[in-house]
Amino acid sequence: MDIGRLYLADGTEVKVVTGVDDHSRYCVCARVVARATARPVCEALLAAIRTHGAPDQILTDNGKVFTHRFGRGPGPVLFDRICHNNGIRHILTAPYSPTTTGKVERFHKTLRREFVSDHDRRHATIEELQRALDHWVEEYNRDRPHQSIGDRPPAERFALADRSTAVDDVLEDQDREEDEGSGPRPPGVSRWVDQRGSITLGGFRYRVGPTFAGEPVEVVVQRGLVEILHAGVLVATHAERRRDGPVSTRPPQSGRSRPPTSGMTVVRSVDSAGSISFAGAPYRVGRSWGRKSVEVAIVAGSVQISANGKVIRAHQIRHDRSKEHGAFATPKGRPRKRTA
Repeated sequence: MDIGRLYLADGTEVKVVTGVDDHSRYCVCARVVARATARPVCEALLAAIRTHGAPDQILTDNGKVFTHRFGRGPGPVLFDRICHNNGIRHILTAPYSPTTTGKVERFHKTLRREFVSDHDRRHATIEELQRALDHWVEEYNRDRPHQSIGDRPPAERFALADRSTAVDDVLEDQDREEDEGSGPRPPGVSRWVDQRGSITLGGFRYRVGPTFAGEPVEVVVQRGLVEILHAGVLVATHAERRRDGPVSTRPPQSGRSRPPTSGMTVVRSVDSAGSISFAGAPYRVGRSWGRKSVEVAIVAGSVQISANGKVIRAHQIRHDRSKEHGAFATPKGRPRKRTA
């Protein structure tokens, strides 16, 4: 599958989600959408599956609507979920290798030469453009001979395929889940992300990402999913893993500081730039805390900074741990200045 572009009469750009059968060159999808975001693209995919059946595999490029391979989200994206639920193997092209999708690119060349040249900027609405495109695709599939398949129309070869129209519609499931989940979110539990970027819940490890090492997160378990939120933002989703018994959860800690796992808590003064010094390394607190005192402790392999029992920041350790003894030797105020 791939995505092309067209323009309406008023100059509005629209996208065309296209799909071509590899064996017969039959166009299974040519859908005009206002924006090529995840839902319109996946609706086009499901419409093709309902009409022509589920293929054994689909080849796409690495666009964010097709895969989370180069995205920032935890994945899988909706397109991958549809493929998985319908038993379709999703194949991705190598990065910067457009020739891998050569057959659909060849279809785009024909589309531009025979359709776009006559219909671009001539239709007022998407519906008008879609009707014209459907008419052209019908001629392309059933009347136009293709040299690559023996000068026969694609419909003759495509008719030999064994197609099943049973569809596992993830979009409907997602809409139903959103309706069911429109009420209050169930209470979560607090966890600290370890230095490997993971948390532990119910005896199982769940990946969050090294970016969040040393940070507190909230974990919500609902509908068989483990959702991990950082500062109220969903950063990872995993299928819930369970043993025979229920998952052990604790009440949320509401961001309260945890007891140090080693050493003791020391007080440091925040400078005017919003930072403190601990064991010879600077740690950011925030300008709003300038010239105020905070407590510093080593918690779960991270540097936890708190005030009045509430966590302000948690950082990944970047100081020389052999210097912690000296840091804890000055439990109040700034560390002593070094003499020349």
